[in-house]
Amino acid sequence: MAKAECPSCFFEFELDEGTIVGEVIPCPDCGVDLEIIEIQGDVAKVEEAEMAEEDWGE
Repeated sequence: MAKAECPSCFFEFELDEGTIVGEVIPCPDCGVDLEIIEIQGDVAKVEEAEMAEEDWGE
């Protein structure tokens, strides 16, 4: 299983089996949304996901 490190709190965690590039997951420690950028072998690169703000028709 691949491991990743949260860029916000530096918590290291293992990704679930079947996690794919482009998936957005919460950090298990601080809860920030992380996007999987790359998975190479047993190391995954993640960054904070940019969430588009809703404009609600404005």
